[in-house]
Amino acid sequence: MFKFPPKQPIHLLGEDIEFVSAGSGAPTIVLVNGAGGPIEGWHKIFGPLSERTNVFAYNRPGMGGSGRAEVPQVGSHMVRSLRALLQAAHCSPPFVLVGHSMGGLIVNLFARQHPDEVSAVVFIEATAPTDISVLAQYENRLQRFLRLTLETLAPPNPHAEGQHARSTVAELMLASSFPPVPLTVITGGKHAMAWATDPKAVAARATGQEDLARLSPRSTHTIAPRSGHFPQFTESHLVVSAVLGAAGL
Repeated sequence: MFKFPPKQPIHLLGEDIEFVSAGSGAPTIVLVNGAGGPIEGWHKIFGPLSERTNVFAYNRPGMGGSGRAEVPQVGSHMVRSLRALLQAAHCSPPFVLVGHSMGGLIVNLFARQHPDEVSAVVFIEATAPTDISVLAQYENRLQRFLRLTLETLAPPNPHAEGQHARSTVAELMLASSFPPVPLTVITGGKHAMAWATDPKAVAARATGQEDLARLSPRSTHTIAPRSGHFPQFTESHLVVSAVLGAAGL
C-alpha cells in the first residue's frame, strides 16, 4: 500500500482533525472521503496525483485519527470546516474537488456555496441528493435487520454526518445552482449486493447518477465497468486519468 506522508493534526472549529497534503503546483486536488472512509481509502490514487500537482486529503470527525464529532455534521458545517482546513494547509483556490460516496454531498454543496473557489468537480460513486430519501423506501428486511443490529451494537454518535444527511440535502435544495464548471461523474458498472437489493432501488440510484451528470453543461458521465462502489480501488487508473483531466493536467 502507498505510504502517505505524515498526517498533520489541527484543532479547528472546536474539532480535532487530521489532514495530509503533498505535491506541488496548481490546481490543488481536494479528496473528500465517503462516510467512515479514512484517508487511506485514497492509497491507489494519492501518489500518482501528487506527482503532478498538490493534493489534499483529510479525515472528518469520527474517521481515522480525527476526533469524535462534537457538533452536528450538517453540510454547511462540513463545508466551513473544509475551507478552514484548506486555508490552514496553505492550499489556495480554485480547487478540483473530488467526492466519493457521501463526500459527494459535501463537494456538491461546496461548489454551490463557493463557486469562485472551484475549477472542476469529480464525483466518484457519489451520493445524489435523491438517494437519501428514495433509497430508504426500498430498504428490504435483510438490510433493515442489519442496519438495526449494527445501530444496537454500536449506537451512532448523534452528531455524526449520517445522522444529519437529510439536513444536508435540505441545505443543497436551498443553495444556489451548481456552477457551470467541468464535471466528471464516475459510476461503478457493478451494483454491490444486487442480489439482495430491490431492482427499483438499483434503478433509482442509476437515475440519481444521471441527475448528477446533468448538474453542469460541461459534464462527462463515465461508467467504470469493472467497479462497484469503489472505482478508486478497482479501476484506479481510470480515476487518476479522470481527475488529472479535470485538473487540466
